[in-house]
Amino acid sequence: VQLQASGGGLVEAGGSLRLSCAASGRGFSTYGLAWFRQAPGKEREFVASTIGSDPRTFYDDSVKGRFTMSRDNAKLTVYLQMLSLRPEDTAIYYCAAGAGWPPSALSAYHYWGQGTQVTVSS
Repeated sequence: VQLQASGGGLVEAGGSLRLSCAASGRGFSTYGLAWFRQAPGKEREFVASTIGSDPRTFYDDSVKGRFTMSRDNAKLTVYLQMLSLRPEDTAIYYCAAGAGWPPSALSAYHYWGQGTQVTVSS
């Protein structure tokens, strides 16, 4: 599976962005999918994930209620709608696909996109 993230940019605090991650290759609908982010000088951290055909979506507490992750298996695309953005959301956002556990762990994912920069100004 190859992943291509897009949709990042510069936005003011309180604004919104929608990230997309387009996939190619087999197995998209069966993989768990996730978004992670990495701020300068910090480790990559979990943002949100879905698990194959499981309807549940998991979110880190820091984005719960502001971010919404969705997937379109027909379009081989996963999205991250981000509302009420804060300066602390500034990071490179990565999409990932894999079949590991737990869904919040970096090690659960075998395939990674190249990342898209999100910058939130105060």
